[in-house]
Amino acid sequence: MEVYENIPENFLEEVVSDSALGFPSSSYCAGFELKAWRCNELADHFIEWLADYALKEDELAVSHGNMYVRLREAAARVYKSENYKKRGEIGEIALHAICREFFDTIPITPRVFYLTSSNEVVKSFDSVHVRYPDSFPEIWLGEAKFYEDRNAGLKDAIASVRKHIDQGFLKNEKLILGPQISKNIPHYEKIRSLFSSNTSLDKLFQSAVFPICITSNSDVTGSAEVIDPPYRDAIKLELEALSQSLAKSGLGSSIRLALFYVPLGCKKSLAKAFDDRLKGLNP
Repeated sequence: MEVYENIPENFLEEVVSDSALGFPSSSYCAGFELKAWRCNELADHFIEWLADYALKEDELAVSHGNMYVRLREAAARVYKSENYKKRGEIGEIALHAICREFFDTIPITPRVFYLTSSNEVVKSFDSVHVRYPDSFPEIWLGEAKFYEDRNAGLKDAIASVRKHIDQGFLKNEKLILGPQISKNIPHYEKIRSLFSSNTSLDKLFQSAVFPICITSNSDVTGSAEVIDPPYRDAIKLELEALSQSLAKSGLGSSIRLALFYVPLGCKKSLAKAFDDRLKGLNP
């Protein structure tokens, strides 16, 4: 898995973090330049993560001879997906980047799709990563929302996670995800066993973390000019409100959670800036 050792240069800054409510919660900001929120720079950074997010392990063997082709392949997968019509991929890339950069996770399966009993296409987890602390490997099954209203985003994220951890729903996801796990992943046999149809969901829950990433407009980021103590205090209040809502949901009683908040100066501006760059990579 050497290809995952190389990641884009650090860009997002951790503004505040807390774990007072029983789960880690953190906020990551693009920062400011010349007294303006760094919208275009954040769009550039998400493009830098595009290949790592959209391509499989064996496709990430990039050289000077194929780097443009690989980047176009990654862009095509994002641009042609149904979710991109709602710009949801931006939230997913934010989640992917935070997990990879700040928590040293590794992607273990490509993004997957499958059909429900009503033949509707349903997306699986927004990210499926693994992390290697000192103990047993942790499976990180993430949910991401890219909304103007952060509270609405969290509400929908909570509803999505509830569906994921439903017994029948998650059992189906295990059957889809398991065979796609790379055999090159460290501790492959242990990880693969967690996705076996014969393994209790309880064991998966014991080894899993469910990160929720909310990328949304902030009440203060659009008018701020610098990451200073007053700004950190204001973002802390927004993060605390989200954390309290997540705690009240009761999800933490059955699964391990993590909450990531990416405050934006303007969601629409970021969506347009990212879209402009993505279009430039498509025919």
